[in-house]
Amino acid sequence: MSRFFITGGGTGGHIYPAIAVAEALKDDEIFYVGNPKNLEFDIVKQKGYKFLGVNVHGMPRSFDFHLIECLFQLGVAVLKCCFYILKYKPDAVFGTGGYVSAPALIAARFMNVPYMMHDCDAQPGLVTRKLSRGAKSVSVAFECACKCLNNKNCYVNGNPIRSAFKILSKDDARKNLGLENKLTLCIMGGSQGARSINDAAVEILKSVSKDFDVQIIFQTGKKNYERVIEQLILIYPQYEADKNIIIKPYFDDMVTVLKASDIAVSRSGSLSISEICACGIAPIFVPYPYAAADHQRKNARYMVEKDAGLYLEDSEINEKTLLEAVVSLIENKARLKQIQENSLGLAKFDGTEKIVGQLKEIANGK
Repeated sequence: MSRFFITGGGTGGHIYPAIAVAEALKDDEIFYVGNPKNLEFDIVKQKGYKFLGVNVHGMPRSFDFHLIECLFQLGVAVLKCCFYILKYKPDAVFGTGGYVSAPALIAARFMNVPYMMHDCDAQPGLVTRKLSRGAKSVSVAFECACKCLNNKNCYVNGNPIRSAFKILSKDDARKNLGLENKLTLCIMGGSQGARSINDAAVEILKSVSKDFDVQIIFQTGKKNYERVIEQLILIYPQYEADKNIIIKPYFDDMVTVLKASDIAVSRSGSLSISEICACGIAPIFVPYPYAAADHQRKNARYMVEKDAGLYLEDSEINEKTLLEAVVSLIENKARLKQIQENSLGLAKFDGTEKIVGQLKEIANGK
């Protein structure tokens, strides 16, 4: 049995791939390094892994007092991770990028502990670019990411995804949601929602349901739910009686939601893309325009280049443009099927297994 430090946090795009790898290392001892004030703390505790806390935050892009404060904070976090390494003696460290993973990976490099990194975006993040040179192995989700990294052991594994994506059928997913077996549209902007997507989506719900008889699963985000409902009552007062429409602030089980869907309107975080591909969905991407290093636009453009999705700028999305994009897929079944097939063709269902295999090799000194 080996002992691993797993690290990554702040957002689901860093946390869930790390959790997928941790779950696959079920015969080994896992310590999760993260910020106890972030989302990863609750998720890791639910999973039952030992949590090692570090107080670290993202760096500002400009040189000011806050940057100096964050650098000092990072230094303290690195020293704390060095202490964790001395105390628990991990065989290897695995990090999914982002500022939360930096202290454990830097400490691993100082303490001569082999480490592996995974980056989920077409444009690797700052932490991955800076620390990949010393990694024994680097895993990426997009082939184009390798060009940005200075490491000869760079593998295109795809993102680690949960095993349920391989098991659940579309029919069962729809039954679980109380839906019929017919064309289904998913609208989502992440756990917090996306106001631009929500505002456009509210305007088209009635038309998509009544004019095209399409089912709609709409995740508004927790912060935006009340606003959406207030708007919807004005536009479509009878929405609650419409069996084609499910609206919730948040779905705990996104596997079932995505497996039930044929078309998705979504941001273009890499994990979302991987899960959309795993379900063979035709996506309409609306990238978050303020994402670090503009990675969401780059992710979405990669998918469009592979003819595996459509693209709308956040500044362009409105009732007219969104409805046109959705209807272009509803009315052209051949086009819909082609994009779905291309999307599914980009799915990498063995990403977790490949990453775990490479991680175990470096832990064993190979």
